[in-house]
Amino acid sequence: MILDLHQQGLTVSAISRETGIDRKTVRKYIERGLEVPAYGPRKPRATVIDPFASYLRERVKTYPGLTGSRLLRELRDRGYAGGYTAVTDFLRDVRPPANPGFEVRFETLPGEQAQVDFAQFHVVFAYFGRTGQWFH
Repeated sequence: MILDLHQQGLTVSAISRETGIDRKTVRKYIERGLEVPAYGPRKPRATVIDPFASYLRERVKTYPGLTGSRLLRELRDRGYAGGYTAVTDFLRDVRPPANPGFEVRFETLPGEQAQVDFAQFHVVFAYFGRTGQWFH
């Protein structure tokens, strides 16, 4: 693309504005006669926990309340040599979403419902004889 624009007679600054690439980078690629490489998404890398992924999914599906430390102990018994953080990072993606805990709001007409908050207060009265005053 850079070379095509350069062959059309555009200046380095114009190519830079058009492509959003820095002028020095545009100049470098024109001098070398190369196009800017187009990077795609990276391939996922293999992790230490991959061989145990199906086991963890099955355990979390059956018992969603299992902790990361408990599952780490189970994995260690099965030959896992990785760390705790790798297990918890994997569990974060696998666990079913927790109950959001929201409340459903409802409205009533005036006078149909009342709410009361109860509280208890303890007040201590003291008499200071010399001054003749009561304090609470």
